[in-house]
Amino acid sequence: MEESVVADFVGRIHTSDIGGDEPVTGRVLLSQRRLVLVGSDTKTTIPLSRVFDVAVGTVPNDLRSFFSDTVTIAYEHGSTRRTAVVEGEPDDMDRFTRVLFKALLRDVTVTVRHPAMVGGRVTDAPEQTASVSLSPGAVRFVDCSTPFTVDLSTVTDYERTDRTLDGKTRPALVFRHVSEGRTLTSIATVPDGRTLNVLGRYIKLEYSEVMAEVEELDPTTEQLETLVSVYSAGGEASISDVVTGDATRTSMVLESLRADGLVVDGETGIVLTRKGRMAVNTYLESVNA
Repeated sequence: MEESVVADFVGRIHTSDIGGDEPVTGRVLLSQRRLVLVGSDTKTTIPLSRVFDVAVGTVPNDLRSFFSDTVTIAYEHGSTRRTAVVEGEPDDMDRFTRVLFKALLRDVTVTVRHPAMVGGRVTDAPEQTASVSLSPGAVRFVDCSTPFTVDLSTVTDYERTDRTLDGKTRPALVFRHVSEGRTLTSIATVPDGRTLNVLGRYIKLEYSEVMAEVEELDPTTEQLETLVSVYSAGGEASISDVVTGDATRTSMVLESLRADGLVVDGETGIVLTRKGRMAVNTYLESVNA
């Protein structure tokens, strides 16, 4: 490699160049331009410009029994699409994941509107061109008039859509996140589907983990009504605002929500956690579907 290497470690790998289904021990080398996976008798070189998706913690069905903590890279090879799977020690994989996303999104420019909404209120925030800059646990939109940072641990909802800018239809990410107790909606219109996939995967890194916990919940009608009441109040409400009947029963419901990590006690009342906001969003989507 002529360019500098930003990650170099030994892990377990699987590519289409490896015969059989089982992964092998191999060397993983990443630069700002390419990923090279070297086995005992194979070498797979993946130009980063050909990578169109990255999945953290997800592997193809036929390889699930062989991998645990993984990164799967989907890329184009000629007219076909292939995948490569990498697994390593947690510290190695944390760094690899971070620098891989950073390399893939290097020099990417997007059009952002932030905040497009505050709570349920549409703002008059203008569209602005920004560069994407990644840091551990956060994505920053910089080189614009009003730069801002989104902490991945605050993202509560995410969706893909299309927007029309300058007469052209382009893919866009719409994501909600919490800042200073307020739910903000930001929109990032991206140049192509590849950027949509990669930036979306990065924004969802921590969101996906919590969402998996939300999907395992089986809340009662009373629990959902209480969560929606707190959500409607802006994410924090006094206990008197959520008591709809028997106070003892409401106290029991709140205690169960605390135990599930959906609410916590704040200075002035009950506060929705990030997980709680995500549970409400999931519930509202199912009602409106």
